[in-house]
Amino acid sequence: MIRSKKKYSRPRRPFDKTRIDEEAELKKKYGLKNKREIWKADGSIREIRSQAKKLITAPDEEKKAFIERLQKKGFGVASIADSLSLDKEDLMKRRLQTIVFKKGLANTPKQARQLIAHKHVSIGDQVVNKPSYVVKLEEENLIKLRILLKTEKSKPKTEEIKDEVLEAEKEIAEDIAEGSGAAGREEEKVEKEIIEDEVEKVEKGKEDIEKAEEKIAKKITKEKDKAIREEEKAEEDFVEEKIKETGENKNE
Repeated sequence: MIRSKKKYSRPRRPFDKTRIDEEAELKKKYGLKNKREIWKADGSIREIRSQAKKLITAPDEEKKAFIERLQKKGFGVASIADSLSLDKEDLMKRRLQTIVFKKGLANTPKQARQLIAHKHVSIGDQVVNKPSYVVKLEEENLIKLRILLKTEKSKPKTEEIKDEVLEAEKEIAEDIAEGSGAAGREEEKVEKEIIEDEVEKVEKGKEDIEKAEEKIAKKITKEKDKAIREEEKAEEDFVEEKIKETGENKNE
C-alpha cells in the first residue's frame, strides 16, 4: 500500500500569537473541527498560486484553461493576477459545510458539519459526507437535505446547551492533544539544535587545538633548525679563527 502524501505543513512558529488568534477566529467562523483543516486549505491555495506563477509566461490557451478550472470551482477570478491574490478564506467559502450553512439548510456551521458527516446532505442524487468538499459552481443549486430539519427554536434549550458543552469538551481535548504534540516536537527540535551546536563547538575546539599544536610544532622545529645553524656557524668561525691564529704563529 502506497502512503498518501501529506496535504499540509505545520507552521514553522507553533507559538506565534497573531497566527493562533487568526486561526481561532477562522475555526469559529467556519465551524472547523481543528486547525489542520486551516493548514490544508492554506496548502491548497499555495498549490494554486504555484501553478499560477508557472503560467505567467505560458501561452494564453493554458492561462485560459487554468482560469476556467478555477471559475468552475466557484473562485471569482478573471486573470492570473486574480488567482495569485487568492487566500485560504476564498477556499473556506467554497467548502460544502460553509455553503450548506449559507443556503439556510443548517442553523450553524457546526450543525452543517454534523448533517454532512451523518450523510444527510446530497448534491443531486449523490450523498456527500465530506465537509471540506469544494463545491463546483454548477453543483451549488443541487445541494439539498435528505431529512426534515427542525428549526432552532423547536429544540429544547437544555439539549442545545448539552450539545454545545459536549462539542466544546471534544474540541478542547483535541486542541490539548494537538498542542502537546506540537510542543513536544518543538522541544525535541530545540534539544536537537542545542546538541548539534555543542557538538559543533567541540569539533571546532578540537580543530583549533590541532591547529595550535601544529603551529607550535612548526615553531619548535624552526627554532631548533635555527639553533643548529647558529651552532654550526659558530664552530666554523672557531675553526677559521684557529687556522688563522696558527698561520700567524708560523709567520712569526
